[in-house]
Amino acid sequence: MGFSLKTLFLRCIHYPSKFIYPLIPVPVPDLISGPGSITNLPESVRSQRIDKVLIVTDKGLTSIGLADKITGPLNEEKIPYCIFDGVQPNPSIQNIEDGLSIYQDNNCNGIIAFGGGSPMDCAKMIGARASNPGKPVRKMQGKFRVWRSLPPLIAVPTTAGTGSEATVAAVVSDPDTHEKFAVVDLKLVPKVAILDAELMLGLPPHVTSTTGMDALTHAVESYVGLMSTPFTRKNSLDATKIIMENLEQVFQDGSNPEKRDQLALASYYAGLAFTRTWVGYVHAIAHNMGGLYGVPHGLANAIILPYVLDASIEQAKNQLADLAVVSGLGQANYCKDVLARKFIDKIKLMNKKMGIPSFIKELKEEDIPLIVKRALAESNIDYPVPRIMNKQEMTELVNQLLP
Repeated sequence: MGFSLKTLFLRCIHYPSKFIYPLIPVPVPDLISGPGSITNLPESVRSQRIDKVLIVTDKGLTSIGLADKITGPLNEEKIPYCIFDGVQPNPSIQNIEDGLSIYQDNNCNGIIAFGGGSPMDCAKMIGARASNPGKPVRKMQGKFRVWRSLPPLIAVPTTAGTGSEATVAAVVSDPDTHEKFAVVDLKLVPKVAILDAELMLGLPPHVTSTTGMDALTHAVESYVGLMSTPFTRKNSLDATKIIMENLEQVFQDGSNPEKRDQLALASYYAGLAFTRTWVGYVHAIAHNMGGLYGVPHGLANAIILPYVLDASIEQAKNQLADLAVVSGLGQANYCKDVLARKFIDKIKLMNKKMGIPSFIKELKEEDIPLIVKRALAESNIDYPVPRIMNKQEMTELVNQLLP
């Protein structure tokens, strides 16, 4: 099959999906937001009729005492809980099974996900395994393969980036194949999302920058993709505007709770958008950088984003121009080509100012054929990208990421 025929075949999949996907009733979590909103946690636990809750987090957060922000209110209200703080970056299948054992051994019937994207993903999959004990994680890979509803899940993010508190997806790593795969199901959307900017005040600048660019990637890929809707476009534009106005300032000084609160909302808005439209080549490549080399997802997205936008500028210039206008880079009546270029150049400048490199230092030339194969396999059917790339074009793009 020639590439032009393959492109036609893929578009024949993408375009019907554009009309089908908006009909899918994606849940929206109950949102509690604002500095200090973590004090509402006990009420949320009780409203979900949870008798004993498993807190899923990582040792980094428990070691600095940040988890006390959750356990304190629970202790005051005498709500029983246990903690699984063994979440790894890019949680693996075994990591999920370890958390499941603690959940089951302690007779829990609800989960609090506390942390960044890794605890969120791990908590979702612990819940999926708890309610589907006969179905291994690998059997849930793909779309709509979680049979039964999860136990009540409350998401409390400590970074403003993944938007996982609003999404239908969890990403799992398989250390045997050095591959990341997604589990996508409506049942994975948390029941409650609590966005408390005070939990994010102590984030290191490099975490602020990469998670913020992660959220921007979600907003941008959702907006330029073929499946955007009025709902997703509004959320993508709102997220982009907030990030462009606040991220660099928060990177320089992260002590302002109001600006942190804005970034948390931007991450949430971007999550609402991309979970209904999918993402694109940035994520497809970034997943491989995480699976093969352990590159943090937000960092990978930040580095890869301008390269993918450069490659798609002709096909996505109208959408990129919209994003430039909402970012304050020009007026709507300006030339679309100029606005699109201004937006991409702004992303490159932001990366440079925040110390984000323009290459993946871990990337090895001999791995590029495998990365290209996996990225295309992940993206071409599922991701309605503005420009469909072939193997040669994807290879040329990934080569630009070499150190």
